[in-house]
Amino acid sequence: MLERCREMLSGRDLLTTHDWTREELTAVLELAEDMQKERWSGKYFDVLKNRTFFMFFYNPSVRTRQSFECAATELGGHAQFLEPKSMRLKTAKTAGETIEDAARVMSRYAAGLGIRMLEDKVAAYGEGYKMIKEYADWADIPVSSMADDRFHPFQGLADTMGMRKHIGKDLKGKKATLVWGHGALARSWCSVQEYILMSSLYGMDVTIANPEGYDLDPEVIGWAKANCAANGQEFKVTHDQKEAYEGSNIVYSRNWMSPNAYTPDGEFLKAQEVEKALAYPQWICDEEKMKLTDNGLYIHPMPIDRGHEVTDEVASGPRSICVDVAENRLHVQKAVMAATMK
Repeated sequence: MLERCREMLSGRDLLTTHDWTREELTAVLELAEDMQKERWSGKYFDVLKNRTFFMFFYNPSVRTRQSFECAATELGGHAQFLEPKSMRLKTAKTAGETIEDAARVMSRYAAGLGIRMLEDKVAAYGEGYKMIKEYADWADIPVSSMADDRFHPFQGLADTMGMRKHIGKDLKGKKATLVWGHGALARSWCSVQEYILMSSLYGMDVTIANPEGYDLDPEVIGWAKANCAANGQEFKVTHDQKEAYEGSNIVYSRNWMSPNAYTPDGEFLKAQEVEKALAYPQWICDEEKMKLTDNGLYIHPMPIDRGHEVTDEVASGPRSICVDVAENRLHVQKAVMAATMK
């Protein structure tokens, strides 16, 4: 299983799941499932022996750093934590090392590089993804997005691993619902966009519900629509929560920022975004809405903004798979690292 993944993916970057085929993604998911099953058997303990994975964090994290460090350790390697404030890097306002030079030198030290850069560290939507892609273009080692302002491929894989476990490995025809939730965090689009890309790729009907003014990336919406069309499934965007919840097999309720979150000068308007979002208290996932589903599961990438995006009753209820999905991050990251960092 591991050798098959390596034959397919050795040296490959992972900036978004959209760059990989369904066959490649399924191979990684199957490897991750085996790694979960064999976690303490010793089967994978030496896969990355003496290899280092650089973790480059422009944004802080809880689960991302923890899960990558655990992943490297359990594969026999090492994950090294890096922050831009501790490095002399060139920016629009400061002199320093260019991305080209940094990426080429890092390639001489480590066997893989992950970068995390979210919405509040960029001056316009898409710049985080663009920067990570530039690192990938110059690096001679596999580069992965550990979350940027457009994509979060490891979260998309973890979500799908959770759905495969709880709904069944054949997801075709199941209804995946994405619902905007009001909240106080002004979140990026990365996780929710990966959710619709993966669910549509695996043959699910996809419904997005949001208030007017909270549309997602048109290009990503186009890719998800094309996936659904190729699978003979339905893709729908609605402003009606009842329509979205009805018959759902899985509900993903999460806040995301509006397309107007940045000024022309590159200021991220977090306070204004939060104030605007909090004006929609009716956009919360609660038990009443979940009763409209087909005994639907609740999923969220965490951290959960409880009391805004979702009630405690749902988030901690028997149909919530949030903690399972959080664990899955460890296993899918191990699988991708083992496959790409040969």
